Amino acid sequence: MSLLVCSAVFFPMTAAIVGYLIGRKDKDGRDYFVFVVSAMEVVLFLSIFIITTVNGSVRPEVVLPGICGMGIRFKIDGFRVLYGSIAAFMWFVSAIFSREYFGHYRNRNRYYLFLLLTLGATEGVFLSADFYTTFIFFEMMSFTSYVWVAHDEKKESMSAANTYLAVAVIGGLVMLMGLFLLYSITGTLEFEELTGLSEGFAGNMGIWVAGICMLFGFGAKAGAFPLHIWLPKAHPVAPAPASALLSGILTKAGMFGILVLTCYIFLNNSIWGSLILVIGVCTMAFGAVLALFSVDLKRTLACSSVSQIGFILVGVGMSGLLGEENVLALRGSLLHMVNHSLIKLVLFMAGVVFMNVHKLDLNAIRGFGRKKPLLNYIFLMGALGIGGVPLWNGYISKTLIHESIVEYLELMKEGAVQGIFTPGSMKGIEWIFLVSGGLTAAYMMKLYTAVFLEKNNDEATQEKFDTLNGKYMNKASAAVLVFSATLLPVMGFLPEQVMGRMADMGQVFLHGKAMKESVAWFSITNLKGGAISLSIGIVLYLTVVRLWLMKKEVGKTVYVNRWYRYLDLEDIIYRPLLLKALPFVFGVLCRILDSFVDTIVVLLRKTIYRDSKLPHELEEGTPITHAAGVFMNSLEKLANATIWRKHPRTTDHEHKYAMLHEELSEDGVMIGRSLSFALLLFCFGLVITVIYLLL
Repeated sequence: MSLLVCSAVFFPMTAAIVGYLIGRKDKDGRDYFVFVVSAMEVVLFLSIFIITTVNGSVRPEVVLPGICGMGIRFKIDGFRVLYGSIAAFMWFVSAIFSREYFGHYRNRNRYYLFLLLTLGATEGVFLSADFYTTFIFFEMMSFTSYVWVAHDEKKESMSAANTYLAVAVIGGLVMLMGLFLLYSITGTLEFEELTGLSEGFAGNMGIWVAGICMLFGFGAKAGAFPLHIWLPKAHPVAPAPASALLSGILTKAGMFGILVLTCYIFLNNSIWGSLILVIGVCTMAFGAVLALFSVDLKRTLACSSVSQIGFILVGVGMSGLLGEENVLALRGSLLHMVNHSLIKLVLFMAGVVFMNVHKLDLNAIRGFGRKKPLLNYIFLMGALGIGGVPLWNGYISKTLIHESIVEYLELMKEGAVQGIFTPGSMKGIEWIFLVSGGLTAAYMMKLYTAVFLEKNNDEATQEKFDTLNGKYMNKASAAVLVFSATLLPVMGFLPEQVMGRMADMGQVFLHGKAMKESVAWFSITNLKGGAISLSIGIVLYLTVVRLWLMKKEVGKTVYVNRWYRYLDLEDIIYRPLLLKALPFVFGVLCRILDSFVDTIVVLLRKTIYRDSKLPHELEEGTPITHAAGVFMNSLEKLANATIWRKHPRTTDHEHKYAMLHEELSEDGVMIGRSLSFALLLFCFGLVITVIYLLL
């Protein structure tokens, strides 16, 4: 079992290097090799699932002591197997689609290398059993996935990659500070040993500081507001297969960390739940508004990911507020994570559009999907799923999260719960939830109408689109996308048989209780919430989109972007703050401190530590060279008076030794400042360290 678990993490990483070497000789061989590796990863997780399900006596935890100092810990449970399997499946689909998508791309060998490296790192995050292991693979995942964003090496790609890397690095450093603080307080970073920590250390603010620092790091990767800025920039420039993984899986690695914080350290803590809920509401609403305004296909889907992460965070926040009665919120959060991963795998078939048109602006790709029933089916399944339409998977998870809000409102009316929210504010949160669902439906209608129903304003372009027919993607890509799209209604049609069992798999990891009774998924009460959101979506589409986000130019209707550039958080806050304001403030502060220290030193030397007068100061050399020189001069004088009387010598040894000392000192300074000497000392220290570790 230990071998299988370790293979799930380290096998793709090792295969990445092998695949790179193969790719230098045989491009097709490398493509097939990556396909086989990703398929074997799926088989590995299926094997782990079968073994842990059938043989309950198998030890679920794997420890690799001594690695990276503290050792690495992996654990197997339902949630980890579920998300590890979803990640493996998404990489498998992405690998198949990548072969066609990258047919005319440069640097394919580099892409596949980092594709498999990121797979291993991501699996390491989902299988981790302590924050130390999580951090190691989390940072590895951030750096390897950076290459995806920068793949095109164009100006926009490099700018987006810089933003992505900056958020990842800053988030990682803040998270590391939280880990240091948490370990100093508790002496452990293992998830199980940290369960209920906020109650055991109720008066220790250090726990909260550590938790918020780690929330910053995990929230940055998840795309939570206000650290979401990398998502709308990275997705449009990254290759479509990579965008599907960035949106569908890597954001869930961030959510994994937030779930651990919520379900372990701050288990059933209403204050923590309130914080997550506020962040979730802002993320959910702001992302949906950004998506509605966008006129770029992939940017719209990227902003949609921000919004859907907000829906998940709302469910996580409600789980903290509801305490032990949080079963609906926990199951809804988990299922929406799963749904969003699978839906984005389908929706980022936008790569099919870009692969043929090499454009993403809605006005340029308008009408591309006409007379393409297969592509229409794939996109429609994803749109209905993410829109929360009944009988599709998104409806199930959104219903659970909505019902958790309604449940909390009922408990507030009964006086059974207390917190920072009033019944009025919670009712407002419920309506923001419903309106955000309506915004989701509105921007998906906008995309579907533009790509599949409307005609392109250029008749020649539309005729070119129509003549593609079945030539716009190969059979392998079509097969995996159709299969993925078909999963979405199957999950929605069979909520108890499919999604209920998925939710059961996460109960142990989330410390959730079993469902007391089954949910009436299609009751009038539950359908009402979905109907309200869809109705709001239709109204928003007919009014905001058709009347305000479109205008006529030269007698033809075009989509316009009315989201002004000066509302970009990165441009108006983060870059000026990090590149101008903070350096200026800290520069002034450092100058003040430097002057203050110099003033104190001068004052002390003028008063307490005044320089004492020396009876005699040497003109040159040191006391040692002076003493040696005087001694040698005396010997020379004696020799001149005796054995050297005929040929006396007049060497000033005191001056000679002083000059020799100066020469040696200068040589020492030059050697000490040289890079070669520094490297020599480093190697010497490294050898001593290795000998110490071995002995």
